[in-house]
Amino acid sequence: MKLKDANQVNSFLAAVNECKDQVYLVSPYGDKFNLKSQLTQYIAIAALVNQAGDDLELFCDNKEDEAIMLKYIIDNDIH
Repeated sequence: MKLKDANQVNSFLAAVNECKDQVYLVSPYGDKFNLKSQLTQYIAIAALVNQAGDDLELFCDNKEDEAIMLKYIIDNDIH
């Protein structure tokens, strides 16, 4: 998943903020970015807009939150 512009970043963070529980991005190296933390959001967003974005995996602790994030990905045609 790679974010391409500020609108995608803002809508992605809005989707994360809708989630009730923790949402994570995980790198192939095992780095885990908790997207509910504003500080970590800056680091994760930087990774999502550069080349590493395609290597990160998105995880949610809550099944309802997974639905929110999946809807975001589908609605925004994010790959």
